[in-house]
Parts: sequence; C-alpha cells; structure tokens
Amino acid sequence: MHARHLQNVFAFACLALLASAWVATATAQVRTATDAQGRALKVEGSIVIVQPDIELSLLTAGGLSEPRKEWSKAARALYPQAVHALLDARHVATRADFRVPVDLDSASHLGQILLLNQAVALSIAQYSQPYSALATKKDPATGKPRLDWSLGPGVSELRQATGADYALFTYIRDSYASEGRKTLRVLGIIAGAAMGGFADIGGGRQIGVATLVDLRNGKVVWFNLMQRQSGDLRSADGAQATVAQMLKDLPL
Repeated sequence: MHARHLQNVFAFACLALLASAWVATATAQVRTATDAQGRALKVEGSIVIVQPDIELSLLTAGGLSEPRKEWSKAARALYPQAVHALLDARHVATRADFRVPVDLDSASHLGQILLLNQAVALSIAQYSQPYSALATKKDPATGKPRLDWSLGPGVSELRQATGADYALFTYIRDSYASEGRKTLRVLGIIAGAAMGGFADIGGGRQIGVATLVDLRNGKVVWFNLMQRQSGDLRSADGAQATVAQMLKDLPL
C-alpha cells in the first residue's frame, strides 16, 4: 500500500465521520494540549509542514464529487505558501517542507508514522466531543475533554529527517458546486418556500483536519477540525483565508 492509497483511505474515513458528526454546524473545533498545571502549551521551536493531503472536486447536479487534478495541484502548492506566510508573520521558525515519497510503503517506519497520525486525528475528532469523550481523556477537575494524545517516540525519525521540532499535518477535501447543482439548489429552495418549508440540497463544502505534533516526544499539542460551506483553495487569496481557518488558535 503506497502513500496515495493511504491518503485515499484516510479521506474516505474522515468524510464519513464528518458527515455523521457535522449535520448543521460550520465552525472550527480547536483543541490545545495543556501542561500539568492546566496551562495551554505553546510552540517552542521550529515547524515543518508535512506535504498536505488536499483534493478538490466538482460537485455535480446528482451529488457526485468528481476530482479535479488541476485544482488539486494548484491547492497543494498554494496552501503551504499561505501557511509559511502566516508563520513568518508570527516570527515562527520553519524548516523545508517535507514531501511524502510517492512510492512510500505503508510498512516502512515513516509509513507507519503517517498512518498512526491519521488514526489519532480521527480518534481526536470522534472522541474529544463533550458527548463522546473517553473517560481517560477528560480533565479530572472539570470533566471536560482534554487533548491528551500521542504518536509516541517513533516520530523522532521525522525529526531527524527534517530538523524540525514540530510537524504540521493537514488533510483537506474541498468541493465546488457545478452550475447544474447551483440551479437545482435554487429551485429546491424556491419550491420549499412555496410549500411553507425549507429544502436545500446543499452545495460545495470545505472540510479539513490539522494536527501539530511535537517531534521530540510525539505529543499532539494542537488539533483542529473545520467544516464550512465557503472557501476556495484555487487562488492565493482563497488559500490564505482557508489557512486562517485551518490554523485558528495555533498556540504560537
């Protein structure tokens, strides 16, 4: 199993989870790890941007998502640029971006690190909500969910390869409604209003998951789960707006 297939597996699992957990919400859900005194951890060191897993698609009138290679290629270049701009503005040290080898074997150490991060990110998304928080992941004093997840010391290999203290992992799926989809959506809303109700088949949406991992100990120090019905990663301005949402409250 190679890198691209690993990304596709994660994408399907992520979208399925978000579809069930995000019915009517459209906000970022940020989690920041705390120290023994309950204080939010702060980034102390350099950050490497791990090649983001981004795919853009066209949402057809029938509701099918058709991947668009050119859109995705542009987004994969624009997103890291926007991240660097944000981090540079905050005077955060960065390392050269880490590109995931196309032929990466999932059985390799690096492949296992990427798979583990995906599994941990999904677990955080699922089990850090007030209604689903694991008993072992709650603050003993408040009973509220806390970010207490780790990839373990094995991440030291990524630190050795990049020279960074933290790794930023990002997964984004972004869809854009076709003209046919837009037309059907408007007609549906009009028909619903005429019948005294509301009917909206929905348009495109932007879904993202990001984690910041301390490569010195494997601890996940920050996490964000984002979904919204706007955003456009096909332009530099759109990428900057998306990064502002994806890296919201990054503990810099």
